[in-house]
Order: sequence, then C-alpha cells, then structure tokens
Amino acid sequence: MFNIILLVVLILLDQAAKLYLATTYNSGAAFSLFQGQRYLLIAVSIIVILIILKYYKEYPFPLTLILAGTIGNLIDRIFLGYVRDFIDLKFWPVFNIADFVIVIGTLLLVYKMWKEKK
Repeated sequence: MFNIILLVVLILLDQAAKLYLATTYNSGAAFSLFQGQRYLLIAVSIIVILIILKYYKEYPFPLTLILAGTIGNLIDRIFLGYVRDFIDLKFWPVFNIADFVIVIGTLLLVYKMWKEKK
C-alpha cells in the first residue's frame, strides 16, 4: 500500500511542479536525444512500464520510483507532445522531478541487484 501511495504522490508532485515551474520543453529523451520522436518515446515508455510491472514484486521500492517518473513524463508526452523541465543546475541539462526519481530508482535498483550478486 505504501508503494501505491508513493507512486501517486510522486506523479502528482511531478505534474504540479511542472505546471507552475516549467521553464524548458523537451520533445526528446534524456540529454535531448531523439528530438521529435514523440510516438517512439511513448512506445518505449509503455514497454518500460510493462517490464516494471513484470518484475515489480522483486524490487518494489526502486521500481516504484522508476514507474512514477516514467508515468510522469509519459503524461507530458501524451497530452503535450513534450516533457516540461525546470530544475537547472547550470552544469547539467535541465530536468524535472520525474527524471530525478527515475535516476534515483535506477541507482537503487542497480545497487540492490549488485548486493544480491555478491
């Protein structure tokens, strides 16, 4: 139940922040790759969601983070055709909460998998 609440809260937080703080618009993926490839990126997001759902029970917390971020950016891609970004560290491409939780979730997932292998 905690993971479902976390998922919903992260998606809502991402969407609310984008509504009020968005400063740039990215029609591509990370680092502006695949610019203008909206339908490809939507398809990739859906495939990622399906893979997450398949392995969710094995790694629920990190996959909740990745799922929340993927859904947050997917909402933008479907309804706007681009992803809204607003966190600008000046030394890194501008990103958003969804991107942040995807990265944190991925790092946690890699760490958990690495620990299991040891």
